[in-house]
Amino acid sequence: MKYFTGSFIFTFFGLIASYFVGHYYGGTVTAGLGALFIASILAILEISLSFDNAIVNAVVLKEMTPVWRHRFLTWGMLIAVFGMRLVFPLLIVTVIANVSPWEALVMAATSPDDYAQLMLSAHLQVAAFGGSFLLMVALKYFYDASKELHWIPFIEKPTVYLGSKVEAIEVALSLVILALIANFLPEEKALPFVMAGMAGLITYVIVDGIGSWLEASDDQMKDVHKASAGMFLYLEVLDASFSFDGVVGAFAITHNLFIIMIGLSIGAFFVRSLTIMFVEKDALTKFAFLEHGAFYAIGLLAMIMLSDPFLHIPEWVTGLSGGIIILVSFLWSLRKGPREFVN
Repeated sequence: MKYFTGSFIFTFFGLIASYFVGHYYGGTVTAGLGALFIASILAILEISLSFDNAIVNAVVLKEMTPVWRHRFLTWGMLIAVFGMRLVFPLLIVTVIANVSPWEALVMAATSPDDYAQLMLSAHLQVAAFGGSFLLMVALKYFYDASKELHWIPFIEKPTVYLGSKVEAIEVALSLVILALIANFLPEEKALPFVMAGMAGLITYVIVDGIGSWLEASDDQMKDVHKASAGMFLYLEVLDASFSFDGVVGAFAITHNLFIIMIGLSIGAFFVRSLTIMFVEKDALTKFAFLEHGAFYAIGLLAMIMLSDPFLHIPEWVTGLSGGIIILVSFLWSLRKGPREFVN
């Protein structure tokens, strides 16, 4: 429970705040309780959608220095709560409506329906960008030539072999997937989808390249800190990619930006708590295939996001399917034993 104390405290005050927000806009106790319920649902959805995010965070976080690990859990939390759950939606409306951020905030407070309509109009580009980035994250893992431990050998052994023989195969495969999906979209949607998807790929390549550059140093101690800085940047972009679809999709549940921010932020706190627990309990060593399950879930989430323009899958189905994959990998890990004893 020590890992989740802060999350439960934030949840307590967050749900109280959601009640008062609902009461302010609805003017009744029923409206307040309704807002509290919606915030709870959003928090649960965020946790279910981001459980694999917590595992991947732990994979990277355990390689970081204590200083940068602390920065991720503090600065990163502020970015996750206020940056992705408040500033990001405001920036989308700012660009689409050609208004100032303050005007976008006023619109969210006074005309939530109009604000939500503008947010949802950007869903195609947001899904393409986030889906492409997450697809690269998953493919990079499975096409890694140095990967030795395999959960599903008939899938993973061929990908590792191809990764060792074909340079940047994950980029080529991602571009092919974008082109195939765009082929099913109307002409007016295909170009924005492809452009946003390519932006996601380019962002991944840049972030990955910065991380590799920061690792190149003659001074070992400076190298460690630089590498940690690169990992911090990678995790922030990764968290953002996980958040994109959840933030926009939340407007299908409620049009109130402040309820959305509260609910998703509660989920973000629990994801951070899970990350800390995974690192300190060394869960990725004790449960050998948990990491594999997380990356399979990320790949599934990426494909769901990319196919969303013509095949919408409810968020609860997405979260449940990812959770099932991770649960199966966990149970398989129990059967096979700790990582160091797995051949």
